[in-house]
Amino acid sequence: MKIKRSVLALLVFSTLVAGCQFVGNIFQYKDTAKAFVNSLINDDYNKAVTYMALNHESAKNTNIDTLKKGLSNFKTLLTTNFGTELEYSFVSANKTFSKEANPNTTNVQIQLNNKKEFGILEVIFDDQSHKILNINLLQIKQPIPSMTVFWLFGLLAFCIPAFNIYVIRLIKKSDLKKKWVKYLAVVLLNTPSILYNAASGLSFKLVSFQFLFGIGFGYMGYLNSVWTFGIPLGGLYWLWRLKQREKQKAEAALVILSEEDPDNL
Repeated sequence: MKIKRSVLALLVFSTLVAGCQFVGNIFQYKDTAKAFVNSLINDDYNKAVTYMALNHESAKNTNIDTLKKGLSNFKTLLTTNFGTELEYSFVSANKTFSKEANPNTTNVQIQLNNKKEFGILEVIFDDQSHKILNINLLQIKQPIPSMTVFWLFGLLAFCIPAFNIYVIRLIKKSDLKKKWVKYLAVVLLNTPSILYNAASGLSFKLVSFQFLFGIGFGYMGYLNSVWTFGIPLGGLYWLWRLKQREKQKAEAALVILSEEDPDNL
């Protein structure tokens, strides 16, 4: 038993350490990508090259002059689309593992914007040197959306968990049996779903369950800023059932009263 607990504790500790290291790498990678792009914008290709993982297996025999020419073309593509005054924010990161030599990489997506439009940089980092293996400007160029509308939609989305909590309180006060089953139905049965994405607007998913009292939320760049709420089918059903039970009880009480004292009706 002690051995199992020790192994479990070691696994938990290792996971936490790995998670903290991953998060730390992400912040470092964002700063590296920002410094790299700024070097390109300033035409300082010698400095830009220092941010690249030229010692990686895949970068062996790289011709520096050819690389600098490619960086110049990339800079032209970047500035033509977004100009030179850019802001950066983290969007997402995915770590890749492999059995090959020097294999571990992290794919990082970074949002850039010029206060009018935004785009996405996809940067692949070598986890051993923490330098750039590859960088690509995704074919995304969209106007910066209104976040005011996005947050206002969030107020509407919060009506769903408020309604579900209200129904759960009604169930708790009722004389229903196996109330926990009803609670689960209210919490879990929230479908289909309505989504509002800051960049693309409203959408609808017919088969999509929202298990957190009927609401979902994401805030990772404009493309991944989304509110989601499910139609509270479980809550609506049990609210209807409770109303029906109240109606039946009222009718039953009226019948009993009429039988006991028909002259008062």
